[in-house]
Amino acid sequence: MKKRLIRITALAVLSFLIISCQSAGKSPDYSDPASWAYFAEGKDKDADLFLICPTVDMGEEGNLNMSMDDEQAKSSFIGALNMERGIYDERTEMYAPFYRQMTFPVYQERKAEEGEYLDTAYSDVKDAFIYYMEHINGGRPFILAGFSQGAQMVLLLLEDLFDEPALQDSLIAAFCIGWKVTKEDLDAYPHLRMAKGEYDTGSIISFNSESVETEDSIIIARGTETLGINPLNWRTDSVKADKALNKGACFTDYSGSIVKEVPNLSGAYLDPERGTLKVTDVDSKDYSSDLFPDGVYHLYDYQFFFRNLEENVGDRIDSWMDENS
Repeated sequence: MKKRLIRITALAVLSFLIISCQSAGKSPDYSDPASWAYFAEGKDKDADLFLICPTVDMGEEGNLNMSMDDEQAKSSFIGALNMERGIYDERTEMYAPFYRQMTFPVYQERKAEEGEYLDTAYSDVKDAFIYYMEHINGGRPFILAGFSQGAQMVLLLLEDLFDEPALQDSLIAAFCIGWKVTKEDLDAYPHLRMAKGEYDTGSIISFNSESVETEDSIIIARGTETLGINPLNWRTDSVKADKALNKGACFTDYSGSIVKEVPNLSGAYLDPERGTLKVTDVDSKDYSSDLFPDGVYHLYDYQFFFRNLEENVGDRIDSWMDENS
């Protein structure tokens, strides 16, 4: 009876290990181009872009990290990158690693800021970035960028690695959009700098879009104060930017095509308490989704301000080049 119990226990442990392994799999080998969604995409550009994908794996199979063997998830991964890459394409050569990202249920349950699932995702991103710096970069200036989970990974890279002056000097900007950056982050990592205007380099550009009425979201919980900048007037105070400053909202698909462009769609201002970007002049019912409550415009952070962000990428590259000429 005792031997049978031991055998059953051993089988249970083995089953758990197999499920865990299937959930995440082994870490990618970034010397293999197949481990990159995009590798050296776009030649003869002014700068490099290290772009980190947002959450695309919905965890429908019960997995909490994306598997590198899931071809459907990897296809969605490329599609999500395509939706935002147009902001950077004109001026940058793109590198975007596949990584074992956390799946949506981890965020839904608000467990994405510590633990093994975060460790798995970040370890891949860090490995990819170190490989990029050691074997590819060659001293070129670069932009770090990400949206949602991708922005969370950007912030972790900045905290972890960018106290090195050589990295700071080569960083044009970090577009950390759709994730929170707080005063506590800056206190803990004094080398972090938030953008104060449209031309400063080596700084973090961050904001989180929501309706005027919204007071809580998965990204910015009630009672949290985040730091940000308004992509319409490039101010960090609560001065309202009129929708006339919005150069164009662009709604893109998984191919990267702009299926609809709307100039002057919305104005915006930073909430003086939450620090979030309050979007005016739109009806939340027109931008609802199955993933977020009405008024949480997380899915539209890039799209509402597409042309302003596209222009700003060029402005910051030019500014870095002027400073380093």
